[in-house]
Amino acid sequence: MPQSTALVLGEALIDIVRRGKCEVEHPGGSPMNVAVGLARLEVPTTLATWIGPDERGQVIRKHLTASGVHLVPGSDAAATTSTALATIDDSGSARYQFDLSWRLPVIPKWLHPTVVHAGSIAAVLEPGADAVVSTLKAAGQTATITYDPNVRPAIMGPADQLSLRVQEIVGLADVVKVSEEDLGYLCQDGDVMEEAAHWVDSGPAIVVVTRGKAGSIGLTASGLWVEIPPAAAVVVDTVGAGDSFMSGLIWALDQAGLLGGARREALRAIGEAALSEVLEQATKIAAFTVGRAGANPPRLAQLFG
Repeated sequence: MPQSTALVLGEALIDIVRRGKCEVEHPGGSPMNVAVGLARLEVPTTLATWIGPDERGQVIRKHLTASGVHLVPGSDAAATTSTALATIDDSGSARYQFDLSWRLPVIPKWLHPTVVHAGSIAAVLEPGADAVVSTLKAAGQTATITYDPNVRPAIMGPADQLSLRVQEIVGLADVVKVSEEDLGYLCQDGDVMEEAAHWVDSGPAIVVVTRGKAGSIGLTASGLWVEIPPAAAVVVDTVGAGDSFMSGLIWALDQAGLLGGARREALRAIGEAALSEVLEQATKIAAFTVGRAGANPPRLAQLFG
């Protein structure tokens, strides 16, 4: 049984997935995908987002309800629901174009999450980004803070400016997941793993670098370097794979009893065997997702039923 409750801050939108001349719409957005992934893994999850009362907003609501995700009141006050056009190439990789606006609704004081996750566009796009950072600063007193930059250059802007905001949030986080591609964009001509080590030195207990077909590497504040191979998977597309890994990472840390402000020192002292197990579970969950179209993470029973 999960020990934690999660609050996720960030965008929910409609992914318009284009393969050749065919277009299909799916609910998406990196933070929403993480929220859905957590709820399907039976972690009680609330999402603070920004959708409209339109038809696409209703599709997102139904999707969240079906997965067991609760919405923060006021999350449906946008004029229209945002979209992301994901064009899928022959390898299954996605290229994105966005039509998106973002504000953070007021977080109810009665919410006392064990873990707060933020990431992607909502963490850097104003006018909501500053509110996200303020919320993370306040929540860090009692909750584990997790973060995935999930870089989208088309809407996030130049790397030099973006890197400053990303590094600010990395410094607030306990656990960071970042793809090798995103890290490369942020550090430009620098060495990716040197940059990951710099991130660990700036405050997080764990930084995980996902490398697609090359697996993942976990670095810790105590000096561990753990490399995990990829799980076997037949790739349908990669939409939502990183988000599924993120939700799996949070879930696995929960199962290890390492989430919550009171467990911060235990998280920072995580051992090699425990970290390997956490990364293997996250990898398994992500591999399940790439085998299905769209961002469609597994339920707990599908993994272990």
